[in-house]
Amino acid sequence: MSSTTSSRGRRRAPTRIERVAGRAAALQKPRVLLALLLLLALTSVMLLDGYLRAEVGGDQRVRTGASADKVPEKILDGGPILTFQGGQATTVSVPDKTIALTFDDGPDPTWTPQVLKILRKYDVPATFFLVGSMVSRYPEIVRDMVAQGDEVGVHTFTHVDLSYQSDARVDREMRQTQLALAGAAGITTTLFRAPYSSQTDAIDNYSWPVYQKLGKAGYTSVFIDTDSDDWKRPGVQKIVEWATPEDGKGASVLFHDAGGERSQTIEALPRYIEKMRAAGYTFTTISGVLEKQRAAQAQAAHRTATGVTLYEGKALVAAVAVAEWTVPALSVGLTVVGVAVLGRFGMMLLLARRHHRQRNRRRFSWGPPVTRPVSVIVPAYNEKECIANTLASLARSTHPIEIIVVDDGSTDGTAAIAESLGMPNVRVIRQRNAGKPAALNNGVRNASYDIVVMMDGDTVFEPDTVRQLVQPFADPSVGAVAGNAKVGNRTTVIGAWQHIEYVMGFNLDRRMYDLLRCMPTIPGAIGAFRREVVLAVGGMSEDTLAEDTDITIALHRAGWRVVYQEHARAWTEAPGSLKQLWSQRYRWSYGTMQALWKHRRSLTDRGPSGRFGRVGLPLVVLFQIVTPVFAPLIDVFTAYSMIFIDFRAALLAWLAVLGVQLLCAAYAFRLDREKYRYLLMMPLQQLAYRQMMYLVLIHSCITALTGGRLRWQKLKRTGEVGTPAGVG
Repeated sequence: MSSTTSSRGRRRAPTRIERVAGRAAALQKPRVLLALLLLLALTSVMLLDGYLRAEVGGDQRVRTGASADKVPEKILDGGPILTFQGGQATTVSVPDKTIALTFDDGPDPTWTPQVLKILRKYDVPATFFLVGSMVSRYPEIVRDMVAQGDEVGVHTFTHVDLSYQSDARVDREMRQTQLALAGAAGITTTLFRAPYSSQTDAIDNYSWPVYQKLGKAGYTSVFIDTDSDDWKRPGVQKIVEWATPEDGKGASVLFHDAGGERSQTIEALPRYIEKMRAAGYTFTTISGVLEKQRAAQAQAAHRTATGVTLYEGKALVAAVAVAEWTVPALSVGLTVVGVAVLGRFGMMLLLARRHHRQRNRRRFSWGPPVTRPVSVIVPAYNEKECIANTLASLARSTHPIEIIVVDDGSTDGTAAIAESLGMPNVRVIRQRNAGKPAALNNGVRNASYDIVVMMDGDTVFEPDTVRQLVQPFADPSVGAVAGNAKVGNRTTVIGAWQHIEYVMGFNLDRRMYDLLRCMPTIPGAIGAFRREVVLAVGGMSEDTLAEDTDITIALHRAGWRVVYQEHARAWTEAPGSLKQLWSQRYRWSYGTMQALWKHRRSLTDRGPSGRFGRVGLPLVVLFQIVTPVFAPLIDVFTAYSMIFIDFRAALLAWLAVLGVQLLCAAYAFRLDREKYRYLLMMPLQQLAYRQMMYLVLIHSCITALTGGRLRWQKLKRTGEVGTPAGVG
């Protein structure tokens, strides 16, 4: 999860929520699969949409100048209709004074309806050779076309030159177009016209086997005698002139109802019909020509689609409709998200710089130095690997403290280890296993001082951490302070990735939220509170799995200010494996959603509660839930663009975004005085680690939407975060 999710503490015992969660644990794996299936479904929709637009699997090659020595002369010199009745290739010519009016490349939502209107007005039938991808996108036009009595044929699914394609691709182009026709109008057809074809004398050695193959499959291939060349947009007069056959001969005439701007075609068509009728011509379809010539048993071109073909066709049209709606909507959404993310980066940089300069001015002061003792509460459950290091770091504190270790029913001797250290200012309170919130509340009740510092049992403080952390309490409006949590075990790849995330995502965000007065989370690893404020808001709540976010929002709603103290540093042990990291972040993101839902009424409240609800809560929802949920799709779109559209442009765009992120990260590292060498891991982090965080969030969203609950899971500790000296 990105941005301001904190270095939270780990709850140790089964509470009421956990007991309910235990019963739902068996549902977690299906939810993970559901999240992955959702992402796969959206990817499939994108690929389908790209296939329809010839971005995926498109082939712009057009063969010219090939030899035709293997094509029979009678075919090259024959008529425009090629049949294979009885297995023998035969051509059929259009009778004299007859026009077989044909249109290619449709249907088009702008031009085809206008063509149909003209044909209907003049009661002229035509044959439309349709591109399957266009049929599936505009099925209603095909239904109107067939209902009007016009004829349709196959023009492939993606408008490719079939002479370059494999047999499997040829079969797929034909079958998919037939399915589209079945889904759109409930029919299939026996007519075919190859893209980029013209007269029969253009058949070559590469295309001839394709026509033979399709002929054996029952297709009638249709060529032309006369080409209007309307696609060149030569002017209405030229279109009419070029479409007119010579000396009263019959002709298969080609126009286009799609593939570009066709206003000249629309204007020329009525003039052409009137001219040809005045010259004594009649109009018919390709099937009408075959019937007049008594060829191919004069069978109708259309067949009623039934059975599997019909239902597969309807499914195809439905899937395309989903893609046609989904992809543009996603594109708009991702554009908005992209602008929001870049805007957030800019806002973070500006406000972080302002925060740093404001808090590090020589004259800046919270007020009189806070020197009175404070209570440090350490909730611990089975922390034998870490507790000694934690208490040893507190023993070096430059600020007077009492240490309260609340042992939450540990079974590994954690309490005994704490007592054996013999520290005079350490009290060990034992309680039955009740969970981290209960342990913290127990510590608050037993605290001797009015300021309490809360930390995790695996966290190490610097000597000056407590002193720095409590100074903001000189301001009476401050109710709590968030410290600067850092990853101590950063020597591994996973640790380095989390280090970048903590410095850039968490701490840079906290500076921004501090100035906006809507800090959403005080990290469980390091936070300080006024004792009476914690008690006043009801203590640490067990209502959510993110008790730190829960109480932070509660403090805002109660009118208290929550600030970020960058100089108060704590070193914590981050998860060392991808499995533990998934478990931790899954709980964090789900707990954050619970806390936001719990405090949703702040949206309509007045006063401080309403201020957080209308400023902080929308920001958290936008940048911690909405934009991260969309982020995987941005990566999918980027990969799609690299593979199918423009690799160079997509790569440059990705590098530009990475550059912005590196800039923000570098500035965050500068503010935290961290070594820049870890930024070398950032490109790999964007390719691997970030994707995992997105899937975790999607998983959490699905869990929330399906009403699931989570269990608390104890992370395995190694105790490798010892003293903070030398960490870096």
